Amino acid sequence: MAVYTKFNQNKINEILSHYNLGKLDQFRGIEEGIENTNYFLSIEKKKYILTIYEKRVKSEDLPFFSNLMSSLNNLNFKCPAPIINKQNKTITDFEGKKLMIVSFLEGKAKKNLSPLDCKSIGIEVAKMHEITKNFEFKRENDLSIKSWRGLFDSVKDKCSKIHKDIPKLIEENLSDVEKNWPKNLPRGIIHADLFHDNIFFIKDKFSGIIDFYFSCEDFYAFEIAICFNALCFDGSRENLSFNVTKAKSFIDGYTSMRKLSEEEKNNIKVLSQGAALRFLLTRVFDALNTVEGAIVKIKDPVEYLKRLEFHKNSKNFEDYFF
Repeated sequence: MAVYTKFNQNKINEILSHYNLGKLDQFRGIEEGIENTNYFLSIEKKKYILTIYEKRVKSEDLPFFSNLMSSLNNLNFKCPAPIINKQNKTITDFEGKKLMIVSFLEGKAKKNLSPLDCKSIGIEVAKMHEITKNFEFKRENDLSIKSWRGLFDSVKDKCSKIHKDIPKLIEENLSDVEKNWPKNLPRGIIHADLFHDNIFFIKDKFSGIIDFYFSCEDFYAFEIAICFNALCFDGSRENLSFNVTKAKSFIDGYTSMRKLSEEEKNNIKVLSQGAALRFLLTRVFDALNTVEGAIVKIKDPVEYLKRLEFHKNSKNFEDYFF
């Protein structure tokens, strides 16, 4: 989430004229994140999120995201639900941009997850995978391994400005990953961006998942690898260490709902190395391509170097969960 498109109250009211939601009480821009413009809306004491799509999100992908959230919500999975406008659509055109209003998910993200939190996240991720395996609609992963070499080529000459070792480390790890990437693992729709700021709790109880704008079809075990990178490292960026207890708790939760195949276990190292690369590359790209005038918090690429080092040196899945 971020603010690229700045709207005043009149513009927000103009957008709301396309909906039957009532009168605006208040609104504010949400600065976290880097992808789209987001506003918090209070309308007749009910809360919503307005998202204006920018940058990486292709307008032809929006029906997929909307359909996914609506379908998950209808099956009692806790996530925001898109609101239908006066044209009976969830996506609205406004001043040359596409936007969506979704229901507000109560709760907030936890900066520090406990092993028990990781277990409950594992359960919910597996539940989501079990639900989405029956969905007919599909979307390819734009940021799959096929895109990483091109992304690296686009930043190769400038990325040493961020850290002198980045070009060498990306090249070494990318060669490894390209050589060892699995071809045939169980796959379906995954969230693909499960960082702690997209996972909400009310006190210590899981309350839902937000921000489905990277969701796509890929290996279920790639989602697990993303969660290991996003949720299971502790410490400052120079001294990050992998928390095996958290990872084991996540897997215990996950496998209580969906069993892992031997192939999935055997590929967890390369998938985790790949997931770290994917986030390092997009963070490097965003750090080098900031949008002038945007209110946005750029995420630090350097914290992914320690993660890569851990994955490169790990031997097999027993280094992740016993």
